[in-house]
Amino acid sequence: MATAASSLTIASSFSEPRIQIRSSKRTRLSLQYSIPYKANSRSRRRLVVANSDGGVTLSPEQHKEVAQVAGELQKYCVSEPVKCPLIFGDWDVVYCSVPTSPGGGYRSVIGRLFFRTNEMIQGIDSPDIVRNRVSFTALGFLDGDVSLTGKLKVLDSEWVQVIFEPPELKVGSLEFKYGFESEVKLRITYVDEKLRLGLGSRGSLFVFRRRQ
Repeated sequence: MATAASSLTIASSFSEPRIQIRSSKRTRLSLQYSIPYKANSRSRRRLVVANSDGGVTLSPEQHKEVAQVAGELQKYCVSEPVKCPLIFGDWDVVYCSVPTSPGGGYRSVIGRLFFRTNEMIQGIDSPDIVRNRVSFTALGFLDGDVSLTGKLKVLDSEWVQVIFEPPELKVGSLEFKYGFESEVKLRITYVDEKLRLGLGSRGSLFVFRRRQ
């Protein structure tokens, strides 16, 4: 798998074998996770995607690498992750395999020509409130954001459903709601103190990093 553009390195210690996938392309991809060597050993599991505009600039090969690491981490997910208190808090959306899934048209090919994404954030408040927000700069000089607030419903031990109110758009001094309610379903495939992974009902892979 090693090429001039990317490399796969396996470095093992007695307690924590580690696999690292790094890319030396201009858009840098850094994925790292540790697999427990013993059942009772302490393991660190981490996946980070950096400088990829939420996955937009990654190549098909790099998207496959992200999916590979996410699949490995899924094996170490807590049982019944929907009941895990670690899901609550504010999270940066650092990656999505389908760029338009977070942010809709604002993240489409045409939308990105006019709206430069600054942040994509998801907040989950106990017991059942979800807040999504995409902040952007429009036309190179107008700051704004589009936000959604929704109600979370647990479907089973891994799947949740969120019904969102119509989106609220803020651009400069303008602020208004538009559109209709929307609904999404997400499977929580991994969660720890810093990282959360999810799969949408249509197969989109999401990587969330807890905000500092």
